[in-house]
Amino acid sequence: MATHAKITSLDALERFRSSLIVFLNKSRSALDQVSDEIRRTRAWIQHDQRTHWENEARKRARTLAQAEQELLSARMTKALDNLSAQQLEVKKARHALEEAADKVRKIKRWVRDFDGTVDPMVKGLNSMRGFLDHDLPHGIAYLNQVERIMDAYIEVSKPSPSPAETPAPASAEVPAQPL
Repeated sequence: MATHAKITSLDALERFRSSLIVFLNKSRSALDQVSDEIRRTRAWIQHDQRTHWENEARKRARTLAQAEQELLSARMTKALDNLSAQQLEVKKARHALEEAADKVRKIKRWVRDFDGTVDPMVKGLNSMRGFLDHDLPHGIAYLNQVERIMDAYIEVSKPSPSPAETPAPASAEVPAQPL
């Protein structure tokens, strides 16, 4: 077993620790962005889209009712040329209403299923958050401690200058030695 280590540079250890700190900061930022995006998506589905398509369905139902009323008026006046145009308008309005109703059903299903679909992924993010908030800072602190230990080791293992190489103080008084 070797009795000493040959340490030439601590730069690689310092660069690694610095890279971990950068990674930690960027990762936390990315997790914050993902969490915010999940919240925005949930709100968008539950509120914005639901409200939009429910309002759109009501609007399209009014349009269909109006088109059906115009078709009924055209039938009563026996305007055959206008009758086919009115039938086409009713058909388009009915299709538009069915589309809006389908969107409302899908959005209700998305609202119902959103948490069940996203929660497993959020748990993974929370696990990563725990790693970033707890484990990685401990690792960085450990690397910092290793650096200090290695620095102290390098200082201790440096050869001390011999007495001949040590310059004497300029006004050195030699203490009297007892005989």
